[in-house]
Amino acid sequence: MNIAVIGMGLIGGSLMRALAAAGHWVIGYDRGPSTRAMARTGAAQAPRESRWQVGASVADAVQQADLVVIATPLTAVPQVLDDIANSGFTGLVTDVVSVKEPVRELVAQRLRGGGMRLAGYVGGHPMAGKETGGFGATDPELFRGCAWVLCLDEETSLADWIGLARLVTGLGARVVPTTSEDHDRVVAAVSHVPHLLAAALATAVTDPLAATLAAGSFRDGSRVAMSSPELIASMCGGNAGPVMDALDAILGQLDDARDGLETEDPIGAIRRWAAPGHAARTKWPPGWGEPQRMAATATNLLALGDDGGWVTEVSSDGRTVTVARPV
Repeated sequence: MNIAVIGMGLIGGSLMRALAAAGHWVIGYDRGPSTRAMARTGAAQAPRESRWQVGASVADAVQQADLVVIATPLTAVPQVLDDIANSGFTGLVTDVVSVKEPVRELVAQRLRGGGMRLAGYVGGHPMAGKETGGFGATDPELFRGCAWVLCLDEETSLADWIGLARLVTGLGARVVPTTSEDHDRVVAAVSHVPHLLAAALATAVTDPLAATLAAGSFRDGSRVAMSSPELIASMCGGNAGPVMDALDAILGQLDDARDGLETEDPIGAIRRWAAPGHAARTKWPPGWGEPQRMAATATNLLALGDDGGWVTEVSSDGRTVTVARPV
């Protein structure tokens, strides 16, 4: 495919490199001049069969593309969509933004709402990353084995979804079908709130002695606080409602722990409080059953996602998919 990637940070840059290594023609663009320069240097140093190009603008990047991938923070998406619309692009658009309902609404307003003949839009989100960002941190193997959400909403073309699923599984990722609403609800708990907790934990350690004694539990619990404040703000602020709900549930759990410490038997109370979390974490990640073939219908795919399953391969005719379910 001819693919344009708009935004060449950690996710966009890694995706650009992975697509080029898989044999696709790829052109990237980033509004940061230093990022563009670094990406051009990286392309020159890559093997000839895995090189990419760097455009001078969004319009330049999408000119020959069949597919455009938006890989910017949520705050930059409106301008990127306007640039895509003004370029006259009429192909397929997807994205890798960490919230889905706001992007879906922006696409409806700025691409479809203006009467533009857009071929289609499929929201996406690879559950992969690092605590460091920028093109210098990119890795073409970043998505191998990761869960990559592709949204199947009411207006989503199944044919577009199948085509993107084929592309993504070709990078070694596991495609998880779900809706934008369900995605935002779930990632609030497993991705967005953990960033808030990590930042709170890192901020709470101000004593020099505590900093010296901090070891594995502090390191693991605060790791994603190293993410940029802009990224954390974009994720959590862009998904405010579900994040508040998930945060309330966590705060309720912590209130219960604090209440346990005030009892006559704080050790016993905390042992009982911690037991469900211990049991849940020791069972994660789940195993999965033998691969199965399944008809690639929207109903089947959404049911698969609800079960926690994923797609690993798409048939050549797009009518069936190979799937796995957790056990």
